Amino acid sequence: MLREILEAMLVDIESDRSERTVSIDKTDKFAEAICAFSNDLPNNRQPGYLFIGANANGSACGINVTDRLLQNLAHIRSDGNIQPLPSMNVQKWNLGGGEMAVVEVLPSDLPPVRYKGQIWVRIGPSRRIATEAEERILMERRASLAKTWDARPCREATLSDLALDIFTLSYRPSAIDRTVIEGNHRSIEEQLAALRFYDLRAGCPTHAAVLLFGGNPCFYFPGAYVQYVRYEGATQASRVLRAPPRLSGDLLSVMRRLDEIAQDIANSKPVPTGIGYAEREGFDYPPRALHELLMNAIIHRNYESTTPVMVNHYEDRIEILNPGGLYGDLTPDQFPRVTAYRNPVVAEAAKTLGFVNRFGRGIDVAQAELANNGSPAAEFDVQLNHFLVTIRKPV
Repeated sequence: MLREILEAMLVDIESDRSERTVSIDKTDKFAEAICAFSNDLPNNRQPGYLFIGANANGSACGINVTDRLLQNLAHIRSDGNIQPLPSMNVQKWNLGGGEMAVVEVLPSDLPPVRYKGQIWVRIGPSRRIATEAEERILMERRASLAKTWDARPCREATLSDLALDIFTLSYRPSAIDRTVIEGNHRSIEEQLAALRFYDLRAGCPTHAAVLLFGGNPCFYFPGAYVQYVRYEGATQASRVLRAPPRLSGDLLSVMRRLDEIAQDIANSKPVPTGIGYAEREGFDYPPRALHELLMNAIIHRNYESTTPVMVNHYEDRIEILNPGGLYGDLTPDQFPRVTAYRNPVVAEAAKTLGFVNRFGRGIDVAQAELANNGSPAAEFDVQLNHFLVTIRKPV
């Protein structure tokens, strides 16, 4: 953020790139503004700014900008209510004669962006829910902006390749506000496109749609499955105790079946607490930790690879190996403090369907669950073309 830009916006009237508020606890209001700036309906391709603690004339209203306020604002990005994730910065500034919290929001490459299932846009100084025409503009704009693999068109696929009842009955009610669905006049193609599952220009589903709703995703992406194998010993040379058929099909079904496996291999058992005869529930592998690490493998893997996600269960450990190293310019020394999404549409779907509670917290949650269970911390081996996670039984 540059001071001269912020000062110029404060002395000018509100516009489609700036909004002021004296409120410090109106989370919905803040999130709607962030959503609108992300959508960038006027196509400025420049950041929008939310000034918290600013009067209508641009002067400071006299708030104290605390660490708690800045943390609450930053939390809006990752709590999963704005999808896809907005790109934003939060800082404390001395402007207009006092303290302000300033949220800088960059235009999204994957519009339309929704807050709690509704698309917010900004026209001049006003913020409101997008009309159907405005929503279509944002969908068409995305075709020229989309950079991630899962948002690109799968040109060989058609609507007949999708199990549309999964979309209409399971996904859509979770992703779209009920009032929007009730007033819906859009075709199924437009409904899918609004959630990044159909490319209107190419006239075909996106890669994410085939993964999430396809009857046979492996036809288009041969490695889009999970293989679980249980060994008797500590190496792959040991006798195989269990090797069920590969987990394939739509990702919703795959994620559900992975959770069933996690519950099955967790192996609950009573553990002495050391206080009299009291006991607590312990596990070979905490199911919540397994869930988070398995979901990470599904969300972050490289689906262009013909290699599946491998879950190898040995006598003393479980190894989860997925194709694709860290995405983009993320480096091993930044991991896991920083997250980069190779498949943001798939990540959004996992959050929408309840398989992920918050973005960027899966590894922290898994490590905490392992620690509470008395298990060693998960180990990570990050290579150029693969990502290996190892979790071990408690000593």
